[in-house]
Amino acid sequence: MIRIELIDDRIDQIRSSVHRLEGLSLLQLDEFISDPDNFAIAEHHLRRALESLLDIGRHILAKGGFGKPVDYADIITSLGANGVIPMDFANGIRGMAGYRNRLVHVYAEITPEEIYSLLTTKSNDFHKFCEYIEAYMMRSR
Repeated sequence: MIRIELIDDRIDQIRSSVHRLEGLSLLQLDEFISDPDNFAIAEHHLRRALESLLDIGRHILAKGGFGKPVDYADIITSLGANGVIPMDFANGIRGMAGYRNRLVHVYAEITPEEIYSLLTTKSNDFHKFCEYIEAYMMRSR
């Protein structure tokens, strides 16, 4: 059975982290880069939002009877294939799974410019994901 409190908690974590990221995205690139704490904060909240997104997906797939994904990208693909999120949206955000791995395993190569670019272009994907999950949870009751 899908644990609603777990889903709600992870959605809250995503929204909290995205709120912090959006605050940083209001800075100009040179302002963002000038303070190394901005990069550290952004990296932390981006990783936290991605982990929460993947936790939600993994939980829904496992407890909803949709099987066990083989990797992080498969979580997103399976959510789309099983109608939890629209397939075109799943295809558009599949790269998030790879970016989670990049943050965790190749962190030394990530630049402040790269993080800033994500802050200014991808936060809406997190908002849409949360909306799709909430809609799915309403349909599933």
